Amino acid sequence: MASVSKLTRKIPSGLQRSYQCRRKLLSQSWRTRNYSQTNTSIQTIQTARNRLKELVGAQLSWGTQIQDAGSETNIITQQSDLPTRTISDSYTEAMIPVGTDEILREKYINFYGGMRFGRILEDLDTFAVLISYTHSTQGTEKKSPISIVTALVDRIELGEKPFSPFKDIKMKGSVTWAGKTSMEITMNLEQEDASEWKKVLTARFVMVARNPLTKKSAFINALQLTSQEEEKIFELGEVNKVKRQEEAKRNLLKTPPHENEIQIVHEHFLKTLDPSSSTFKIRVKPENSVWMDQTKLKNLIICFPEQRNLYNKIFGGYLMRKAFELAWTSAALYSKSRQVAITTVDDIVFRKPVEIGSLLFLSSEVVYTNGSKLQLKVHAEVVNPTDYTRATTNDFHFTFDTKQEDLPSVIPKTYAEFMLFLDGKRHYES
Repeated sequence: MASVSKLTRKIPSGLQRSYQCRRKLLSQSWRTRNYSQTNTSIQTIQTARNRLKELVGAQLSWGTQIQDAGSETNIITQQSDLPTRTISDSYTEAMIPVGTDEILREKYINFYGGMRFGRILEDLDTFAVLISYTHSTQGTEKKSPISIVTALVDRIELGEKPFSPFKDIKMKGSVTWAGKTSMEITMNLEQEDASEWKKVLTARFVMVARNPLTKKSAFINALQLTSQEEEKIFELGEVNKVKRQEEAKRNLLKTPPHENEIQIVHEHFLKTLDPSSSTFKIRVKPENSVWMDQTKLKNLIICFPEQRNLYNKIFGGYLMRKAFELAWTSAALYSKSRQVAITTVDDIVFRKPVEIGSLLFLSSEVVYTNGSKLQLKVHAEVVNPTDYTRATTNDFHFTFDTKQEDLPSVIPKTYAEFMLFLDGKRHYES
């Protein structure tokens, strides 16, 4: 057996080359092992939410006061004092019974008989938190002394076959990597097809633990690895961590574009110049294209207590749903079609919690196109109405497929728009 402390070695040089192979291994290994539950014993996602409220000691009704869970229990200050946990310890299943519960289905079905993906985002966020608490135990306490929140939605990939709102959805997940205060949660969603449960979505979230009193980082249980297969899964989590760190260093808000990206910017700029005039000032829109600034769409949300999470902040899943719905609307308007399908969600960073009562501004924009695909970015910021100060809370990145091979290309005009274009290209290709 190996623990996290023994696996903090340097990632093997060949690991990056086998990245796709290990991702395939991950999708076919622990999720299909024999600790799966029978359908009749699987909790519903609503039951999971109720369990979380008990674990955290959440405020059940707005306006009543409760004591922080952490104020009653001494939080352990060394990871070595916590019991180690295995991948199977945190393995959790839940059911979204849209196929068997007609009343629930009304919340999930969209206007053309498909699935409301925004609802799935809400359930994924809830499920990831439940898995995190299942992994993180500090003894036999009924209420967890620590707070666990979503730090990052690293990636969500959808399969080729869309969800059906007329079939139950099975959720499976586990902690697949754990550091000292953060952990990676990998989840699969499945639906039954020809009497066999088949994967329709894979999601990877990064969660962080906090001391609810000091708001500082809190230690979580180390991961005990019980097989070579689990070591490979853990190493993939290490690769994901290193990849995120490298991408952060290359952030266009901090560093200039690469040489090849500068070449792309210049080539696109030249396409917008009037060939009949020898000047940089006259810009023309290329054929079958749309200026980026014409793709903007905005929304304002007043944040009411109804949308609060376990810690009396606005629920991250709700924010993702509202951002997705705005992005989908932008994609539909851009393509002039409602038949736009989400394929990928990636790199949603929760930079700042959204307080109840906040004025939340969402703005979406088509930032990159490739063939029939669209890359959408949604920027979220809270605005103080008394002095108009703004603070960014989230950036959301969505990839849609329009199935239109003659889709117009989005064209930047300004330097800032070219940076959005390059950032969108990076997310699309990641």
